[in-house]
Amino acid sequence: MKRKKRVPESCFSPFDLLSEEIVFMILDFLNENPIDNKSFSLVCKSFYALESRHRKFLKPLLSEHLTRVLKRYPYVSALDLSVCPRITDASLAIISACCKGMLTSINLSRPKFFSHLGLSNLVMNCTNLVEIDLSNATELKDSGAAAIAEANNLEKLWLIRCKSITDIGIGCIAVGCRKLKLLSLKWCLGVGDLGVELVAVKCKDIRFLDLSYLPITNKCLSKVTELQHLEQLTLEGCFGLDDDGLAALKLGCTSLETLDISSCGNISYKGLSSLTTAAKGLRQLVLSYGTRVDAALADSLKKLSMLQSIKLDGCHVTYPGLKAIGNGCVSLMHLSLSKSVGVSDEGLASIVAKHKNLKSLDITCCRRITHVSLAHITNSCNSLVSLKMESCTSVSAEAFVLIGQRCPLLEELDVTDNDIDDEGLKSISWCTQLLNLKLGICLNVTDNGLIHIGMRCSKLKDMDLYRSAGISDVSVSCIAHGCPELETINLSYCSSISDSSLMSLSKCSKLNTLECRGCPWITSLGLAAMAVGCKQLTKLDVKKCHNIDDAGMIPLANFCLNLKQINTSFTCVTDVGLLSLSSIKCLQSMTVLHVHGLSSGGVAAGLLACSGLTKVKLHSSFKSLLPQAVLEHLEARGCSFQWKDKSSFQVEELDPKSWKLQSALESVH
Repeated sequence: MKRKKRVPESCFSPFDLLSEEIVFMILDFLNENPIDNKSFSLVCKSFYALESRHRKFLKPLLSEHLTRVLKRYPYVSALDLSVCPRITDASLAIISACCKGMLTSINLSRPKFFSHLGLSNLVMNCTNLVEIDLSNATELKDSGAAAIAEANNLEKLWLIRCKSITDIGIGCIAVGCRKLKLLSLKWCLGVGDLGVELVAVKCKDIRFLDLSYLPITNKCLSKVTELQHLEQLTLEGCFGLDDDGLAALKLGCTSLETLDISSCGNISYKGLSSLTTAAKGLRQLVLSYGTRVDAALADSLKKLSMLQSIKLDGCHVTYPGLKAIGNGCVSLMHLSLSKSVGVSDEGLASIVAKHKNLKSLDITCCRRITHVSLAHITNSCNSLVSLKMESCTSVSAEAFVLIGQRCPLLEELDVTDNDIDDEGLKSISWCTQLLNLKLGICLNVTDNGLIHIGMRCSKLKDMDLYRSAGISDVSVSCIAHGCPELETINLSYCSSISDSSLMSLSKCSKLNTLECRGCPWITSLGLAAMAVGCKQLTKLDVKKCHNIDDAGMIPLANFCLNLKQINTSFTCVTDVGLLSLSSIKCLQSMTVLHVHGLSSGGVAAGLLACSGLTKVKLHSSFKSLLPQAVLEHLEARGCSFQWKDKSSFQVEELDPKSWKLQSALESVH
């Protein structure tokens, strides 16, 4: 009798006992970090297969790997090719053959080199496509639009900056894509009234329509009013529209919830008053850089009882206007007055007193307001989640203490270029829900205040300390240890920062963006520590860190495999360091100015080896030194060049106080 072959115990995995549903639930929690998904798939063969079936979204870096990647993940339904420098008709043919009916969404918003033939092949084979993003396809013509029109199930289409498409192409899309619910034609300068009218007549299910900066007139708006399901209409920069055109909207658009008429200089309160008669369900209104905000305009908003958000950025605002908005817009929760002229203590007090449930307030560059405004804001709006008040230079240091005392729910605070001091920061540290804190150009802030932020704001994800000269390694270390969720930090021109800060930050494993330009004490030693500890780093700026050399680049190449953007200008990197970066397949953008250790041969070799580059900034002297054949090859691969001719004498930097004074003088003149 034959004995059964014994299966080695090492071949058995307890994970094989888990059901597919349980494994998929585990994978749902790993979507934030692609490295986690990769590690998961390497546990065992069954996990490898399950991860393949679970993956529904892909964002490839290079088109050369499409065949292999799509075979590995046959159930992908959404494909984002926005970071691929080169997508050709052949690339789209591969996608068509591999994905077919599985594909429902594709993003082609950045790549070049494909034509209407590739698009036609794509939509003919991938018949279940419901989303296509073709933004920035500036060479795409009406033939490409005709190809898109074959996607009969299409519901969402982005054509931002497709400047070569005309009314004829849009007409084809309108006829073929009757199920469209979202259409963005922003900056499609070849599309006019006829194209918009065709969309309005044929695509009755449109809910989101963006016509920003189109050369349209009042004529087409009467057709737009017939869209019974329209929820969001964006007309930013449509200079051909006036009050008469907006009045046409009162005949329909009863479903409208969001309207953007910013930068429409010919629209006044009269047109707005006509609209509010019909669109009583409006929840968000954007009037930025437009008409004067006075009592007459505010009165036209009284009928909008459901209005929750108003943006008045860059407008001339009057006290009667703000007071009337405060009295009339009873549901207001979000108010933006960024760079608005005429905002005063009296006006702000009148509006915040009426809206104690305000969630977000933007008063950036409202330089007339003082501590009085901040006292009224914090006293009335205790539920604030976001407060942006960059360059409110008339607010005294003592007033910032009120923020921490009265607004405990704040998640976002921008006090860039203000007189806030350590006492203010100590108070703000009690806002323990803070996720985003901007303290750039706050010259009165020192370690003594910042330490309190590190001790209490453990949820902090983004911190900006640009040109805050009073901080040192002590407070940065406290932030690094107290804020484990930190993802972004800007230490540029904090001249006392050294390697010690980077070594502390290397413990923040979720850090993806580090800006530390102009920090003379940072060396390759600190950068190497960052590379080892922060493997999720995607953006790095070490411009004018003169002590960084190849010894800092090599660890980056070995550990920071997700790095997408780097600036090494004015450093001591040589050909060796530049070439080492070529092993980072994700690298897309590189700025290398005034790096004296580089030769033309080294630059050429480094650029050729970095296969994923889409943008490179070089000194103009290299334009004549690099072989023309190399430049043409890189451009054909999808890489664009920006040639800078900044002189080396611009290396010298002003100290923060002198820089701030100079900036103020320049803004006056």
